[in-house]
Amino acid sequence: MTLSVERIRASLSDGLLSFPVTDFDEKGQFNPETYKARIEWFIEHDVSSVFVAGGTGEFFSLDLAEYKQIVKIAVETVAGRVPVIASAGRSVAEAKAFVRAAQEAGCDGILLMPPFLTECPEDGIVEYASQIMQSSPIQFIYYNRGNGILSAENVKLLAANNPNLIALKDGVGNIAALNDTIKTVGDRLVYIGGVPTAEIFAEAYLSIGVNTYSSAVFNFMPEMANRFYKALREGNKAVVTSIIQDFFIPFCRLRDEKKGYAVSLIKSGASQIGRSAGAVRAPLTMPTAEQERRLKALIDANK
Repeated sequence: MTLSVERIRASLSDGLLSFPVTDFDEKGQFNPETYKARIEWFIEHDVSSVFVAGGTGEFFSLDLAEYKQIVKIAVETVAGRVPVIASAGRSVAEAKAFVRAAQEAGCDGILLMPPFLTECPEDGIVEYASQIMQSSPIQFIYYNRGNGILSAENVKLLAANNPNLIALKDGVGNIAALNDTIKTVGDRLVYIGGVPTAEIFAEAYLSIGVNTYSSAVFNFMPEMANRFYKALREGNKAVVTSIIQDFFIPFCRLRDEKKGYAVSLIKSGASQIGRSAGAVRAPLTMPTAEQERRLKALIDANK
């Protein structure tokens, strides 16, 4: 049985949101045993929600059969302790199939990814998202990023047309535009920070009322991620500044050395703490040996 809408909204509104990587074995196939252990490890580290098969979880590279295993394992392992949110996207037909699989597995919500297309008009995006949302009673979070970015008025329209849209995840980092959306749509939606390495935006997000964000580095530094979030919410600027200076700025500089490293470095970090999830799938690539050495040094210096 899924959690209540009130419980899901509360979990999305306060607490650290975790986005586990997806485990692959040495042949690049999904590894259910290590994935189950990873999900349990996440829950043990005090997260408010678990987002499976998302961007960090390489949703773009998963087939439906793998996805069904992932959502089933996640729901069974979490066992109602926190909401389980899965992803959907690609074409309307494919997205509906992923939504149906997540709903049947007992997931509490769907993070709807942008459509796969070079360019999208905003009215087309609203129609795309609405067709998917209206195919299921499950709760939805719209991921505003890439080629699926909606203006404030169109977010308002999407929310008005789809009562099961409960949240907006920002993947842009345009604080002025997000503030416009928040002030226009109000508390009809929950707002989540979702740019890559969202901690670097956390102070700006909090200033406009965005209390939560997606933490990818939780995959290999959960204690630091929790310490940072606690300091942020308590207004402990000294700790926040220290962690940003010592870890997140150098991490982001390393991340920006190659496209896709927002995911690849997370898998590398997981491996370096003894919780390997295998390599990323093409078209992503793993970091070089030299880059992995720098990441390890950064991890060791900030434990």
